[in-house]
Amino acid sequence: MHSKTELLLELWVESRTRFTKLLDGITEADLGKKLGDSPNSAGFLIRHIGDVELLFAKNVFGDPSVKVVAKTVIDQLDTGEWTNLEELNGYVQDSFKKLYSIVSQQTDEDWEQIISTKEFGTKTKSEAFGRIVSHTAYHAGQLAIVLKYGHK
Repeated sequence: MHSKTELLLELWVESRTRFTKLLDGITEADLGKKLGDSPNSAGFLIRHIGDVELLFAKNVFGDPSVKVVAKTVIDQLDTGEWTNLEELNGYVQDSFKKLYSIVSQQTDEDWEQIISTKEFGTKTKSEAFGRIVSHTAYHAGQLAIVLKYGHK
C-alpha cells in the first residue's frame, strides 16, 4: 500500500510529464515565441514554472535550503531575458528535484497541516499541493499553444 506522500508524488510527476515532454522538443529559437500581443514568451513560462516550484518548496513545505528570486512572479511580465535553453532546462530540473525532495519527506500527518500564504490563503498542505499540480498543468497548456501557434 502506498502512503499519501507516495500517491501525491505519483500524481504530480505524472501531471508534470505534459510539461517535461514539451521541453524535450523545444529549441532555443522557440523561447521568444509569443501569441499575438501576449506579454509572456515560451521562455518566460518555463522560468515561471520553475520559480513557482521553488517557492512551493520553500514557503509551503519549508525547505530551508531553497534560495529563490522568483523574477517572473516579481516582474509579472516577460522582460525578454529567458532565452537560454540550457539554463532554463537546468533551472526547471533543479526546481523539480528540490520540490520532489522536500515533498518526499512529508508524513501522512503532514498533509493535514494548515499553512497560510498571501498567494492562496489558508489551506492544508494537501490542498496547497493541488495548486502546484494545477499550476504546472495550466502553464504547460499555455506553453504548448505558444510553441504551436506563437511567433517571435
